[in-house]
Amino acid sequence: MNKEPKVSVIIPFYNCPYVDLAIQSVLEQSYSNIEIILIDDGATLWMEKLEPFKDKIIYIRKSNGGTASALNKGIEVATGTYFAWLSADDLFHPNKINHQIQMLKSTDTLFNYTAYYYVNEQGERISETINMIFDSRAHFIETMMLGCPVNGSTVLLHMDIFRTVGRFNEKLLYTQDYDLWLRILPYYTWSYIEEPLLDYRVHNEMGSVIHKEEQKKEIEQVQARHRRVLSRLLQKERGK
Repeated sequence: MNKEPKVSVIIPFYNCPYVDLAIQSVLEQSYSNIEIILIDDGATLWMEKLEPFKDKIIYIRKSNGGTASALNKGIEVATGTYFAWLSADDLFHPNKINHQIQMLKSTDTLFNYTAYYYVNEQGERISETINMIFDSRAHFIETMMLGCPVNGSTVLLHMDIFRTVGRFNEKLLYTQDYDLWLRILPYYTWSYIEEPLLDYRVHNEMGSVIHKEEQKKEIEQVQARHRRVLSRLLQKERGK
């Protein structure tokens, strides 16, 4: 019997040509107790890339509702102790989940995120390590109030967190991750791994490129919504 806690990796999928590579990167994890939940968010293209993996994943198709709705559907059916999210165009490094589980244990934290690399359409690395190191929790809170340094596909968190703060906000089309991190921040201390454990694919069809202006407006709305709570949290940290 596997004594390691189960990790539910949720992959939202909508017309992404790289989805087979994403699934394969989870199957190649050195950590063994993983379930892969792929949520087909009403895709009309590239579904044939899923066929070789149907016996290795939990496949659920739903009507199109956006990334947050796909993630929430995955969380609803997940049976793991931990949640990880992998965008269908990104890639986990082989030791990602294993390193994160060990970090959560050693730091007694319930939320971990990591450094990563940018890669292009061909999977070629086009950056040095994307690393965000903070000298204090106050510095981290300050940065989170200004923007989101946390890449969603690097995150591993305990499912209990959703029971505390709720799931992703399905009304948000572009910033559902940023909003959730800001809701989690007042309640939990986070751990971080400086080693890059994800390849984040940059391409012309990614949402942050196509919907840049709409995303900017939504970021401002999310920041305004959380500003008061985070300002109080920051004052508390500085008063230590």
